[in-house]
Amino acid sequence: MSQRRLLLLMRNVRLAAASSSRSFHLPAVASISGSNDGNSSYSFNRRLGSTFGAILIGQAAFFLGLGNNCVLAQDDSAAPASTISEKADANVTSLHRIEDGSVISNEHTVKWRIFTDKARDFFLKGELDEAEKFFKAALHEAKEGFGLGDPHAASALNNLAEFYRLRKEYEKAEPLYVEAIEILEQSFGPDDIRVGAALRNLGQHYHIQRRFDQAQTCYERALKIQGRVMGLGHPDYANTMYLLAKVLSQQRKGKDAEALIRESIRILEEAGLGESPTCIQRMRFLSMELVKLGRLAEAENLQRKILHSLELSKGWDSLDTTIAAETLSFTLQTMGKLKEPEEILERCLSVRKKILSEDHFQVAGILVHLARLTLLQIVSDIKVNNDLSRSNLVKAKQLVNDSISCKHLKLLDLLKLQEEYRHQRGYSC
Repeated sequence: MSQRRLLLLMRNVRLAAASSSRSFHLPAVASISGSNDGNSSYSFNRRLGSTFGAILIGQAAFFLGLGNNCVLAQDDSAAPASTISEKADANVTSLHRIEDGSVISNEHTVKWRIFTDKARDFFLKGELDEAEKFFKAALHEAKEGFGLGDPHAASALNNLAEFYRLRKEYEKAEPLYVEAIEILEQSFGPDDIRVGAALRNLGQHYHIQRRFDQAQTCYERALKIQGRVMGLGHPDYANTMYLLAKVLSQQRKGKDAEALIRESIRILEEAGLGESPTCIQRMRFLSMELVKLGRLAEAENLQRKILHSLELSKGWDSLDTTIAAETLSFTLQTMGKLKEPEEILERCLSVRKKILSEDHFQVAGILVHLARLTLLQIVSDIKVNNDLSRSNLVKAKQLVNDSISCKHLKLLDLLKLQEEYRHQRGYSC
């Protein structure tokens, strides 16, 4: 990807953002409805582990990330989830304060502080019904104590909006986001960093609903603001750039997405974060983009780089390393290379059997992939040596039987593999 293309793309982002930077207009949204207790069974642990959020909490405006993995980054879904307390502790220690200089203090502002803290605590414990009550109460007290157009009210609005987004109550979240942004724009101007953060939150709200055009608009404005305030080499600027790249990818604008992802990775590498989990995740996503574009050799090189980095940082006895190795094996297999993928998958199988139980579904998955690879070898060998193809057929059958013994094997995978097995058996007759 040429530097010229990247510069042109970033120029277009700035122009698109500048055209709407003076005022924020969105389609009319439904009025805020009451609480819906039907979502009380929602799996909080799963969402906290997989969702990137921002909650404004505390006595001034704080931004709290609710987990480093964006719900849109499906490529991390195989990673082992941390507990709620681990993620909560990690996030609370990484808070960034945005001071507003306010000295207002009255009965309502005191209650706002107390209710916000309580809402946060209930949220981190997974007690969502109680958290919702206190987020609503904090919003009421912020408006009463600071005024309807005060940034503290925007903070409380954004808190409640993020809460609803994480519960998938999108129709409740959107008007809260919009009102918060309008207050922040009126208080600090349209190019303030707090406006940029709120825009990114709203962009993620649209993104998860696949409202890509609106998500792109929000991300572009947020990127412009962050670039101006934080600088073009700031990791948070790179984070928003990555989100924008994912939106473009989902709109089938692969070349533009590639340029932004590469730039996002470059920023992290120059900031000394080239071997961080965040950078590894982005390189993994870029490799998948390259595969989709049919640039398999480039994808292979990048996947080897990822695997080498994980080997150095975590060693082979790590599920993350085996996931990277398995991804590389699929790319090599697509390129028609069969020997090395087999060696890689057998090593992955050995590691997963040691880390997990022998009947774990991830072990079964490796067995299925090995059996499928063996069937491909049959097709290749039968033209040269029929005896060799029969030997591989026996091996494939054994792998199928081993995978069946794993309790968690997906039935669909098994049926597909059996169909391939029967098809390849016809070649040997």
